[in-house]
Amino acid sequence: MTELETIERARMYLDKLANGIDPLTDLPVPEGDVINQVRISRCLFFAADVLRRVVENGGITSPKSNRKSNFTITPEQLQQVRFSKEPLRITELCKRINNAADQEDGKRLTNAVVLEWLEAIGMLEKREDEEGKRKRHPTEAGRQLGIIEEERTGLYGTYLSVLYTEEAQHFIVDNLDAALKQRENG
Repeated sequence: MTELETIERARMYLDKLANGIDPLTDLPVPEGDVINQVRISRCLFFAADVLRRVVENGGITSPKSNRKSNFTITPEQLQQVRFSKEPLRITELCKRINNAADQEDGKRLTNAVVLEWLEAIGMLEKREDEEGKRKRHPTEAGRQLGIIEEERTGLYGTYLSVLYTEEAQHFIVDNLDAALKQRENG
């Protein structure tokens, strides 16, 4: 039996189990059996579907989605980014960059791309807070660049929000290529 045939048989077994059928006897599994629990059945259907796709692809699993950014922006589009005299959160800056890029294929610049790059070049660092959560804060170099922290009040009390002054916004946009290249290179 080839590996592909073995995968197909495993898929068939999972399908039967998901439907409450004993794959060896083709008889219904007793009602109280763990296989008849909805969550277990859904997992079995999912696994059977994965194996079905593997068989359909001739044994080749489809490549994992590339979580790396395929976002692109032209120099002309970068000139269209609207900067703010008021400090912005990274979410708002990325939104403004995405609006300027106007990607038809839906690829967007994510906060993570920019934040990971700023961390890699020493503008941000992760520090553990009192609750043991690791959060990003500007380094001394980041503060000199114009990355600031501002105390804000939210639903769960006060917190520090990292904001980007107009100078920091320009720095990010001017060096966006470096952030995108770092993400591509892993």
